[in-house]
Amino acid sequence: MISQKTIDTVFETARVEEVIGDFVNLKRAGSNFKGLSPFSDERSPSFMVSPAKGIWKDFSTGKGGNSVKFLMEHSQFTYPEAIRYLARKYNIEIEETEQTDAEKAMTDVRESMYLVSEFAAKYFNDVLLNSEEGKAIGYSYFKERGFTNETIKKFNLGYSPETWDALTKEALGKGYKLEFLEGTGLTIPREDRPFDRFKGRVMFPIQSMSGRVLGFGGRILTNDKKAAKYLNSPESEIYHKSKVLYGIYHAKQSIAKQNNCYLVEGYTDVIQFNQAGIENVVASSGTALTPDQIRLINRLTRNITVLFDGDAAGLRASIRGIDLILEEGMNVRVCSFPDGEDPDSFARKNSHEALVSYLEENSKDFIQFKASILMDEAKNDPIKKADLIRDMVASISKIPDRIQREVYIQECARIMDISEQVLVSTLAQLIQKDLADANKKQKQEQKPFEVHRNQPPNAGSFSGGDPEDPRTGPPEGYDYPGDSGYYSQEQNQKVDILYGFERKVIEVLLLYGSVVEDFEDVFLKADEEGNVKEVSEKRQYKVFEKIYLSLQEDEIQLSNVLFQNIYNNLIDFYNQNEVFSLDKYLMRLEPEFAQEVTNILMEDERLTIHNWEGQNIFPKQKSETIEQNVSETIFALRWYLVSAIIAELKNSLLTNPQEDNSETLSMVMDYSKLLNNFSKKLGRVVVPYHYQ
Repeated sequence: MISQKTIDTVFETARVEEVIGDFVNLKRAGSNFKGLSPFSDERSPSFMVSPAKGIWKDFSTGKGGNSVKFLMEHSQFTYPEAIRYLARKYNIEIEETEQTDAEKAMTDVRESMYLVSEFAAKYFNDVLLNSEEGKAIGYSYFKERGFTNETIKKFNLGYSPETWDALTKEALGKGYKLEFLEGTGLTIPREDRPFDRFKGRVMFPIQSMSGRVLGFGGRILTNDKKAAKYLNSPESEIYHKSKVLYGIYHAKQSIAKQNNCYLVEGYTDVIQFNQAGIENVVASSGTALTPDQIRLINRLTRNITVLFDGDAAGLRASIRGIDLILEEGMNVRVCSFPDGEDPDSFARKNSHEALVSYLEENSKDFIQFKASILMDEAKNDPIKKADLIRDMVASISKIPDRIQREVYIQECARIMDISEQVLVSTLAQLIQKDLADANKKQKQEQKPFEVHRNQPPNAGSFSGGDPEDPRTGPPEGYDYPGDSGYYSQEQNQKVDILYGFERKVIEVLLLYGSVVEDFEDVFLKADEEGNVKEVSEKRQYKVFEKIYLSLQEDEIQLSNVLFQNIYNNLIDFYNQNEVFSLDKYLMRLEPEFAQEVTNILMEDERLTIHNWEGQNIFPKQKSETIEQNVSETIFALRWYLVSAIIAELKNSLLTNPQEDNSETLSMVMDYSKLLNNFSKKLGRVVVPYHYQ
């Protein structure tokens, strides 16, 4: 078990923007960063990172948290895995405490499969470098390909011995279980004797974006026609071919930095480019390109350059993947190598400068590329030329952006010497057909459901109270103090104002709890003649003290159980700690509490997503008026509760009209005066909330 000291050091050292920046292409947005959500397919950024708060929020899915939570959500790490990953990233030595038998037994299947895979990678690399067979066969092969020792080390290349069960026997001897060797596909089960899947092959470990070993690719070196030249690990709990790109772990930072990704076909293409100094390159590992693989790149950049081998047959087969890239709204360029060359061989024969120069000079827009490749086939055949044009327009129809589509139509008309109007008409037909097919598919898949007319869109909780947004703004003709409006999750979907005010209390405590401010205290004081007057006096409090004392004075307990639990937890934390550390606070919270705390803290960051300041619209920062913010929050909650009392009193007047209600009427008047007092304090007119 990892010691608490190590965990504390990790939390103190890890910077959330650095950790997430390894996986998501982040751009600065004021004091924060924004990017495309790594958890959903989106084209407008809704993913926010706040370095000051040390947390992130994905507004498209509702997920959020700190660095550790991101790794757990994004890479499916367990908590210990995430801590170990961050410790490795920041070179923090991990202190271990003794695990109990029960804790050892709780190690999950996925972690066991990761550990087996990582052991196998080290074993294959050790055999390659240190065994006679490995050096004579595997190491010699890699040297013939021109790979240096540094490259072999970087990609952890290896060799699996020709022996039937070399890896299996070694792993079992080290205490790894057969079920996990079989689960990862490293070992093939057989009743009499399990045997190695990859015997007699050079090995290419396949890593996730975070560096975990997911599976392997193995290349046979003999001329055995019965055996596949390349063999990949089978699908498993940790390895899904369609969601993995070879080289993404080494390429991610360079892709984000260069804002471009080179896409190749094979392992050695990736390795040779890296050795030539071009690291922003990944491979689909010989499988057909999939939408999941494209989205993996889309997290880092919107620009892909597809590199093709020189042979014409390979080119025609490969360009089919371009339409998938276009459908994802990405920008595609294409580059082919001379006949008989592939990315591996070309990179091996040329210097870094010559390779960079070739890629820059020969990368074409996909329309130009398609035309140049297929026009030779069409030549003077009108039928084939018409088919080619139709094929090019079909590709353009996949592009979601209308402006881009129009530009490409103009380019296509110029290249193919055809009327732009004809292409536009054909494009409209194709788009209409795609929409019809999509609607038909949706209707087939859609389950019957009932829509309630009075249910607001995206019913749930929203803050911000934008009057122009029907999701978050208050009901028409309704005004109340404070700046938050929320929908409850009750069946009738009434606006739950109390929920908003209580949530606001938690928000203020989280943002400013330890800040010292001058607050106005109001109390009654008798003068020399015995007359009682209301006197105000400025006193210093920490924000959490002011809120606590105010709620205690009114004997208020938050009605929302989750908020009350977070409130109690926060007050305890502030009383025990002189300085508020969000990381330390989140560490001690249960997942349900931590998620809600993150939601609250990142709610304001919605403003930076839309770049209001770039449009000369400057939202007022709450930190500029902390005292006012805190006071208004307290008064708003009091206003609501007083309104509730007034409503209850008026209801009793209606239900008992024959009785003497003079005392009740007097109480209504007194509470109404109190509302007027709140109005003065808030500097605006407030009215009682009308209960139904």
